[in-house]
Amino acid sequence: MMRDVHVVGHPLVQHKLTLMRDAERSTQGFRRLLNEIGMLLCYEVTRDLPLEEIEIATPLTTMKAPILSGKKLVFAPILRAGMGFVDGMLELIPSARIAHIGLYRDPKTLAAVEYYFKAPPDVAERLVIVLDPMLATANSAVAAVDRLKERGCRELRLVCLLAAPEGIAHFHAVHPEVPIWTAAIDSHLDEHGYILPGLGDAGDRMFGTR
Repeated sequence: MMRDVHVVGHPLVQHKLTLMRDAERSTQGFRRLLNEIGMLLCYEVTRDLPLEEIEIATPLTTMKAPILSGKKLVFAPILRAGMGFVDGMLELIPSARIAHIGLYRDPKTLAAVEYYFKAPPDVAERLVIVLDPMLATANSAVAAVDRLKERGCRELRLVCLLAAPEGIAHFHAVHPEVPIWTAAIDSHLDEHGYILPGLGDAGDRMFGTR
């Protein structure tokens, strides 16, 4: 395992990822699986959230029981494909805030170009989980974390569906303290910056576009 890279090897995650890789998977099926795998990845990336005890009354007695402590966390999907994770994660943490980061990849330079950014006003005081299904060149993930750091964010995590070794190396060269959670690390990038063997363009497959 690379430093600060957590590969989620749970059988359900790996099974669903295999189904998503299949070129014959329908748009509806791909979208549903991305939603489901997002929920499973959320479970892993939040397993160390801090807890505090409060006193409650059960139907039989009173007791002290743990609940999440501190401010609610923020999910920060990189548009558009990152939105595929959001609904599944909100099923687990419905009180989470959402920050939207609009980036697209210039087809010639592969550089990330920002077109939209909106975050909760106190985002700097919260744990922010950046969502980007494909960590390929990592240009978009680097740009998103750059932008969040400009807003004062210091507690950041990145969740992706697939990662390429080149993307991990680039991301951690710029943001070495930000841990990554992913379902798999694939072989390499092709000459167009796509992950191989990969699953194609996650946004196109989720929305039925080309």
